[in-house]
Amino acid sequence: MAFRPALAGALALAFSLTSPLCAADGPATTRPGSGKVDAAPAANPFFAPSPLPYQFPQFDKIKDADYVPAFEKGMAENRAEIDAIANSDEPATFENTIVAMERSGLLLERVSRVFFALAGTNTNEAMQKVQAEMAPKLSAHNDLILLNGKLFARIQSIYDKRDALDLDAESRRLVERYYTDFVRAGAKLGDADKTRLKAINAEMATLSTRFSQNLLKETNADAVVVDSRDQLDGLSEDAIGAASAAAKSRNLDGKFVIPLKNTSGQPALASLKNRELRQRIMNASLNRASKGGEFDNRAVVAAMVKLRAERAAMLGYANHAAYVLADETAGSVEAVNKLLAQLAPPAVANARAEAADIQKIIDAEGGKFQVSAADWAFYTEKVRKQKFDLDEEQLRPYFEMDNVLRNGVFYAANKLYGITFKERKDLPVYLPDIRVFEVFNEDGSHLALFLVDYYARSNKRGGAWANAYVPQSTLLGTSPVIANHLNIPKPADGEPTLMTYEEVTTAFHEFGHALHGMFSHVKYPRFAGTSVPRDFVEYPSQVNEMWAAWPEVLKNYAKHYKTGEPLPQALLDKVKASEKFNQGFATTEYLGAALLDQAWHQITAAQAPSADGVLAFEAAALKRAGVDFAPVPPRYRTTYFSHIMGGYSAGYYAYIWSEVLDADSVEWFKAHGGLTRANGDHFRDTLLSRGGSDDALALFRNFSGGEPDVKPLLERRGLTESVK
Repeated sequence: MAFRPALAGALALAFSLTSPLCAADGPATTRPGSGKVDAAPAANPFFAPSPLPYQFPQFDKIKDADYVPAFEKGMAENRAEIDAIANSDEPATFENTIVAMERSGLLLERVSRVFFALAGTNTNEAMQKVQAEMAPKLSAHNDLILLNGKLFARIQSIYDKRDALDLDAESRRLVERYYTDFVRAGAKLGDADKTRLKAINAEMATLSTRFSQNLLKETNADAVVVDSRDQLDGLSEDAIGAASAAAKSRNLDGKFVIPLKNTSGQPALASLKNRELRQRIMNASLNRASKGGEFDNRAVVAAMVKLRAERAAMLGYANHAAYVLADETAGSVEAVNKLLAQLAPPAVANARAEAADIQKIIDAEGGKFQVSAADWAFYTEKVRKQKFDLDEEQLRPYFEMDNVLRNGVFYAANKLYGITFKERKDLPVYLPDIRVFEVFNEDGSHLALFLVDYYARSNKRGGAWANAYVPQSTLLGTSPVIANHLNIPKPADGEPTLMTYEEVTTAFHEFGHALHGMFSHVKYPRFAGTSVPRDFVEYPSQVNEMWAAWPEVLKNYAKHYKTGEPLPQALLDKVKASEKFNQGFATTEYLGAALLDQAWHQITAAQAPSADGVLAFEAAALKRAGVDFAPVPPRYRTTYFSHIMGGYSAGYYAYIWSEVLDADSVEWFKAHGGLTRANGDHFRDTLLSRGGSDDALALFRNFSGGEPDVKPLLERRGLTESVK
C-alpha cells in the first residue's frame, strides 16, 4: 500500500483503523476468497503477499524473529522505490509520481500492519524490544521520504498545474493531500531545520513507545490483590470467578486479583460494598505511572509535549493544537475551545446535582463521609435503583456475547445493508479465542474478512479499537481485512460471557469502524476506510451505536442466556427512562480529559513543565477550565492518557465533535424510517464507501442534506436547558 504521510502518527497505535506506516510493491493478485496468488511465499511470511484469502495474515507462520528482517527489507525496498521516483529524468506526472508512490513499498505495509496490531493486542517482551528498536528507525524512514527535496519538487510541480490536468475528483484530491501532507511534515523547511525536525521525530517515536510500554507494565503491576472472598461482597459470582482466575494466572492461588482498565473508573467500583477496597482500586487507577519507579510516565509526558510544541513552532504554528486542528474538520483552536467551554459549565452543574443525590443516600445510610471518586459508581447504582428501580446487573444475563454479536451487531448490519456473515475456522489466528467471519454482499459477492477479539488479556492494551490488516483499494486490487478489539473480562471455563450494557454499546461502536473499513470503495489506498480527519473518524461508529437500543434489534438479541426469554418490557422501559441519568458525570469526566489534552497542546515549548511539574500542570488546567470536581476525575489522567501520547494528540475532543454529527444523523435515521435498507444503502453510498476521497463535512452534507446541528447532542446529554 502507498506511503501515506498523514497517517504516520499511527506508529503510536492510534485508536482507529488507520495503519502505522504505508507502503506497497504493486497490486496484489489475490482474488477475495480464492486463496491463490502468483508468487510462492518466501521463508519470511512477510516477504511475499499472503497466499491466504484476502491476503489474510499468516498468523501461524509469523515468528517474533521475522519482524526486524521484514522491517529492514521493507524500508530498503521502499527507499529504492522512492529514490527512483525522486531522481527520475522524466518530467513529473500524476502517474509516475503520485500513483507510483501509492504503489510503493507493500512489504513495509504488510509487516507494519501486522506488527503494530499485535503489539497492541498480543504483545510480549520480544515484540516490545522490536517496537523500541524500530520506532526511531521508522521515524527516520518516514522523514527520508517526507523531507526529500527532489521528491517534493515533483509533487509541487503537479500540484501547481493540477487545474490543467485531466484528473477525476478523487485523483485531484490525492494530489492536494500529498502536497498538504508534505508541507505539514516540513518539506519547505531549510536544511538545518530539517535536521532538527528529524531528531525531534525520532525522539517522539521513542517516547511514544516508552509511554505505552510503561503504562501496560504499570497497569499489570498495579492490579489490586484481595486476600479473602468476603472482601468482594457485592460482586457477582462471575466477577468473583474471573478475579480468582486472574489470581491463579499470577500464581496467587487462594487470592483474588482485580485488574485495572485503562480508564480512571473501574467496573468493580459499581458493585463492591467494601469502601476500603473501593478506595484501594480507585487510588491504584488514578496514580498509575505517576508515583515514581521505572514505569513513571511524567518525564515522558514532559519531554513529549515540549518536543511537539517545538515542532509546531518550526512549522509556523502557535502550538501543537493549532498545528493538528488546522487539518481537521474543526479547523482551529478557537472552534474547539468554544465547543468545550460551552459544554463544561452545564455538565459540571449536572454532576454536582448528581453528587447531591448520592450524598443524600450516603447520609441516610449513616455514612460519615463525603462522596468521593471511589464511591460514585457504587452509590450511583443505588440512586438509579431508587429513581428507576433499575440495577445494571439485571441486564447482564440478557447480553450473552455470542448472541449480542450474531443476533445484534450482525443482525442490524444485515437489515441495514443486506450483508451476511459466515464464520471461517480454516484461517489461522494468533490466539484460540479469536474468531474470523467472511462478509458477503447481498448478491453473494465477497466483501471482507472480519476478526473478533473481545477478551481482555494482561498483554493487551486497554480500551476498544478497530484496525485494518488489509485496507481496500481498487488500484491495488485489495479487499478489506478488519478487526475489532474489546476488553471484556474472560469468565471461568465453562461459564457464559455476559456483557454489561456499556460493553454491548461498545461492540456496536467498534463495528461501526469495521463497516467504515469494509464498505470502503475507493481507488487510492491513501483514502481507504477510516483515512479521514480524526474528528470525523468516530462519527460513523457512534452512529452505529444507535442500533444497540433499536427495538427490533434489541428484541432479536437481548434474551436470557439460560431461558431464552426476551428482555422484559418493564426492564426495557426502565433502561429507556434512565437514558439521561448520570450524564453530568459522563460528560464531565470526558470533558476533563478533552480539556487536559488541549491544555497540554496549547502551550509553547518554553511553557512546558518539567517532570516534577506534570501533576501540578494537570491540576491547574482542570481548575482553570472549571472541571476540577474531585468526585469526577477526568476519564484519563495525563500519565495514563494513551490517546494523546499516541495518535490522538490535541484530538480527544473528536469524540464530542463527532457526536454532534452522530446525534444529528440519529435524528435523520429516525425521521426517515429507522432500520431500513434504503437508509442503510444511502449511508453506505454517500458516506461509508467514500473513505477520505472527499471533504469530510461535504460527505456529511451529502448524507444528511444539511449542516450539522448541535441541538440533538445537547438534548441527548440533558444539557438543553443549561446551554444558551
